[in-house]
Amino acid sequence: MLPEAIKEQIRKELNKEIQSLQSVHGGDINQAAKIVLGDGKELFVKWNNSAPQNMFEAEAKGLQLLNSADTNLQIPSPILIKEDFLVLDWVEEGGGKQHSAHNFGKELAKLHKQTADQFGLGHDNYIGKLPQSNARHSNWPDFFALERIEPQVRKGVESGKLTRSILKNVEGMYKKLGSIFPTEKPSLLHGDLWSGNYMFTKSGHASIYDPAVYYGHREMDLAMTRLFGGFSANFYEGYNEEFPPEGGFDSRVTICNLYPILVHANLFGGSYCRQAENIINRYA
Repeated sequence: MLPEAIKEQIRKELNKEIQSLQSVHGGDINQAAKIVLGDGKELFVKWNNSAPQNMFEAEAKGLQLLNSADTNLQIPSPILIKEDFLVLDWVEEGGGKQHSAHNFGKELAKLHKQTADQFGLGHDNYIGKLPQSNARHSNWPDFFALERIEPQVRKGVESGKLTRSILKNVEGMYKKLGSIFPTEKPSLLHGDLWSGNYMFTKSGHASIYDPAVYYGHREMDLAMTRLFGGFSANFYEGYNEEFPPEGGFDSRVTICNLYPILVHANLFGGSYCRQAENIINRYA
């Protein structure tokens, strides 16, 4: 359960006693709990004794950026940010209502309408527990190659998870990126949008969390929603009503998902490694 040292910091910083504490699922990386303060306020706390120095700070910045966008997405606000733990508003899960998925699609499209002048972000962050470089670039193919694919491929080769021959093949893939992706403005992305990182609240709104935020090609978020089973048809109908992707998106889903597949290859190994190599070889 929540370490005493963290409990004491929360009491001290928020000047409130912790009335109750309940363990909740915190994902593959962190531990998590729901706490209720003496004044009845409900909060979510996640902690990791071996977290990289700025991991929770980067997550908090991402949540704040998502919150600043003009959408009706319910995004938990950071309350207390420390090196080894993060306290957020508690968001109560509900079952979703008739139009929840459709509205979720529309609100994600509104998030993607928040744009920047360059691809990237003013700071680096993490996807899972792996560092994510957000160095800015003026075009998507360069950003995708240099800040997304290349670091993961090199990490995989160095660890022996990927074969060394993939280094040559991925260079061939890079040369084709300009003709694969349609040209679009950099969109504000969640960055890690799979089914485990959203829920519907009791009010029926969608809540998104655990982001890996950056300004990128919006098809990255859309493709990832299809990676582990996909979201509902109503979700995509809502998105397409608000901000339909360019024609041929279905043919680009696989190359968009190369990045999260490489991340999974480096984190978990196994079949993700062969899957990543097959995609690279296909486009080489």
